[in-house]
Amino acid sequence: MFSKPCELARRLAREAEAVCRHYLSNGKREGRYWLVGDVHNAPGRSLFVRLQDSRKGSAGKWTDAATGEHGDLLDVIRETCGLRDFREVAEEARRFLTLARTEPELVPKPVRPLGPAGSQDAARRLFMRSQPIEGTLAETYLQRRGIAHLHHGGSLRFHPRCYYRPDEHLPAETWPAMIACVTDLEGRVTGVHRTWLDPDGFDRIRLGKAPIDTPRRAMGDLLGNAVRFGVVDDVLAAGEGIETMLSLRYVLPIMPMLAALSANHLSAMVLPTGLRRLYIARDVDAAGDAVQATLSQRAADAGIEAVTLSPRLGDFNEDLHVFGVHALQAALQLQLVPEDVVRFLHPSTVPAE
Repeated sequence: MFSKPCELARRLAREAEAVCRHYLSNGKREGRYWLVGDVHNAPGRSLFVRLQDSRKGSAGKWTDAATGEHGDLLDVIRETCGLRDFREVAEEARRFLTLARTEPELVPKPVRPLGPAGSQDAARRLFMRSQPIEGTLAETYLQRRGIAHLHHGGSLRFHPRCYYRPDEHLPAETWPAMIACVTDLEGRVTGVHRTWLDPDGFDRIRLGKAPIDTPRRAMGDLLGNAVRFGVVDDVLAAGEGIETMLSLRYVLPIMPMLAALSANHLSAMVLPTGLRRLYIARDVDAAGDAVQATLSQRAADAGIEAVTLSPRLGDFNEDLHVFGVHALQAALQLQLVPEDVVRFLHPSTVPAE
């Protein structure tokens, strides 16, 4: 019984969340994924395990965005238990499956279609029901992050009472939220990103985000798509995080940019046709290293020049917040291609502090 690796892996995948709760106990569920630091169960959010089958992949498959490693739940058991011989891994997997299955296996229930909470239609409805960001708590939140002037091109809105559900077993709450629309290359809204905000003020720990476990969540079709600021021509800047890219737009307000919602999504972004130069706004961490290498190679394969933009601190929002807009301008002037300095960093585009 369960003698073949593929059969064991399939059985574990059917209990994917239970496997994660047991072997990756330092992580937590977020939507259809289990997030944790790495395959050794370190705290963090770099590794994500798919908990349900979908058209994007099978349950039980995992990827570490920081290292590019990937595998299945047998690999999770092997690494977290420190096992090397497959026979030992298989014995541990059988033991877990025996304990996890507390009742006889029944005829599987039909799989329900994905509910509206994660659909593109729900994302579009939420964005349409939100209000312009100007004069709202969301604008205040960004200004307190150092982004005094927003050049978002209509990609950001505000919802005063956006639903937040801690998990599937707890009732929904409502918090004010910044809503960002995720679009494809044709400008179609495929998803939204929500940043729930603290209505009681801004502190240095949460930086204005609501005091909840996961104050950032996205829904809809995200892979290959992004939050876009400006219309792409032949030059584009791309990076991870809305605040990071809005910080660059503060200094380079006429350069088209996009914000991917994770390092993994940035690596997988769809490159626009006609693009001549891609600026990769990297974060200073292992995930940033991996993204820069992956995206540079993809750009080179497509005949696109890739130029890396590197912050002094962890990301460009930190640089803006700590050093100010003119220091960020001076740093970017040294990293941009000379013709783009003239094109995008003309004195008339540089904001006054």
